[in-house]
Amino acid sequence: MHNSSLITHHYSLFTLLLLLVACGSKQQTMESALVGPAFNEDSAYAFCAAQCQFGPRTMNSEAHEQCAEWIIGKFKGYGCTVVTQKADLRGWDGTTLHATNIIASLNPSLTPRYMLCAHWDSRPWADNDPDEKNHHTPVMAANDGASGVAVMLEIARIIGDSIGIDFICFDAEDYGSPQWADTHDDDSWALGAQHFAQQYANKSDSSLFTLHSSLLWQSAILLDMVGGQGAHFYQEGMSLHYAPSTVEAVWQAANEAGYGSYFLYERGGTITDDHKPLNEAGIPTIDIIPYYPDCEESGFGPTWHTIYDDMEHIDKFTLKAVGQTLIQYLCSQH
Repeated sequence: MHNSSLITHHYSLFTLLLLLVACGSKQQTMESALVGPAFNEDSAYAFCAAQCQFGPRTMNSEAHEQCAEWIIGKFKGYGCTVVTQKADLRGWDGTTLHATNIIASLNPSLTPRYMLCAHWDSRPWADNDPDEKNHHTPVMAANDGASGVAVMLEIARIIGDSIGIDFICFDAEDYGSPQWADTHDDDSWALGAQHFAQQYANKSDSSLFTLHSSLLWQSAILLDMVGGQGAHFYQEGMSLHYAPSTVEAVWQAANEAGYGSYFLYERGGTITDDHKPLNEAGIPTIDIIPYYPDCEESGFGPTWHTIYDDMEHIDKFTLKAVGQTLIQYLCSQH
């Protein structure tokens, strides 16, 4: 994802302490409002680690292909019908990227349907690393890639047979032009989602419509960097513009599930991410993405596009907060 405009907020240490206190009290007082199964943070953490065991899942690498097969196998193991959308896409530097979008449908006969999505590829360059020597080093992408897929896999494992969900793993999201490149182009990001959106809008890929006669979603939710330490999720600008009702419902679900201290009723920035082409194709989509207003390294947190985006910096309780909120939201719709 690319930071196109972040709004700056400043918090005092006292305010942050209040937020931490609120987190504990919310989880105690809102327990009776929980609906749906319990999200297992240890399981999600293990899914995240399993992806990282392949190494960085950079485009056209062996690790990338191995991880794709693993993701497909896991979704199938949890009862999903899986199709892949393969395409050769052109990167910002002219490289041909052999991309695979993975579409896993749980309970494909059920309506209404919900879309949960995340990207699964790794950034090839740690171009925001504090050490310039690392700027051409691939990123492990434990948070910026694996965490979103991990949350989706855990939901697929436990959600049951009463809700129709399409889990979509987008490829080639993080091949956007690096900071050290001579040119920068917002359209060089989210290439897999761009391809998916084009096929959806044109109805030109028959494999995309083999599962459903009409792909219309009640809501679509993008998960990006949902496992970071110290993460808080602000309401992203494009999400508020295209799908304000989904934003409101998800943030309400977070409060009901006891995770309101993670999901703040404040506006963050407007982000170029996989939800941009989806929204432009007529699929109203929100982005659950963290914002660190006081972080000097990046508004996306200190590990963003660095060699430190690894399992040591994954917080299983952030995974829990996002996963339980999504279960609360999905189960509250029925």
